[in-house]
Amino acid sequence: MEKIQKGLYFSALIFVLVSCNSNQSSSEQTTTGETAATMVKAPSFSGDSAYTYVEKQVKFGPRVPNSTAHTLCGDYLVAELKRLGCTVTEQKFTATHYDGRKLNARNIIGSINPQATKRIMLASHWDSRPVADEDPVNKTGAIDGANDGASGVGVLLELARTIQQAAQKPSVGVDLIFFDVEDGGNSAVAKDKFTGFCLGSQYWASNKHIAGYSAYFGVLLDMVGAKGATFPKEAFSNQYANEITRMIWNTASQLGYSSYFVEQDGAAITDDHLPVNETAKIPMVDIIHLQLNNPQKTFFDDWHTHEDDMRNIDANTLKAVGQVLVQVLYQESL
Repeated sequence: MEKIQKGLYFSALIFVLVSCNSNQSSSEQTTTGETAATMVKAPSFSGDSAYTYVEKQVKFGPRVPNSTAHTLCGDYLVAELKRLGCTVTEQKFTATHYDGRKLNARNIIGSINPQATKRIMLASHWDSRPVADEDPVNKTGAIDGANDGASGVGVLLELARTIQQAAQKPSVGVDLIFFDVEDGGNSAVAKDKFTGFCLGSQYWASNKHIAGYSAYFGVLLDMVGAKGATFPKEAFSNQYANEITRMIWNTASQLGYSSYFVEQDGAAITDDHLPVNETAKIPMVDIIHLQLNNPQKTFFDDWHTHEDDMRNIDANTLKAVGQVLVQVLYQESL
């Protein structure tokens, strides 16, 4: 999947802890050394419902472009976004694989509150890896991609359901973008920095679904479903969207999810946020599972193997990520 940009790390920010009165509520306390923002009331995100959304995608089979499973799952995502009250745009295009093959692809966009001028884009890729190149036993065949792909999409579908059914909706506009053909590259043979990955996000960044589209910021989800997942601050996120990264991690800390959103800098990952940052010029953060202090393995243990199935998915992790995003949207509505 994503290629690691080795050696590109950013120094951790050092904060001065501020003592808090013991009678303060948790929403008023300082948790990262900066003055904590007052937390507005946001609806509760269901990790169990997000889990079901992940499971529904996996049941189609590997979502590899030009396959029946890919077509059926894409149709399901379009129908579900419409059912949830989103304005849906299908951005169909032909992608060229690194080996020259033509791939029938589509980015799928679901917009909430499309009239709002202040917009936030939330994204994940929905295709799955066509080859299990990291599997220790069988390196052939496509993978289910439960965590690597489906987990982020599941969180975003549940987020749409959560805020669309809430008594009070956020005032900001939200664009859910499911990028296609992210996971078919090969760093050993491709000749540019994307090495055949991130084809859907590269296409979108150069051909936005709405002419002149922009967003206040974006958040990318990648591999956000494994039990005990850790999300350090990915280095390109620090580089291009430092203030947004700090805000999200501060929000997670205030909500009690600092065991997931760890205050540690991580590697630079070539992922779908790069074209958004560099070509579309929208600051975008990547929430991505990176192992801590393990030079032998960057991502979760079953990355790019046949074991990336529903056994990798934990409703508690999905809950943590989804609840943080819901809170961010409601904070941005102030």
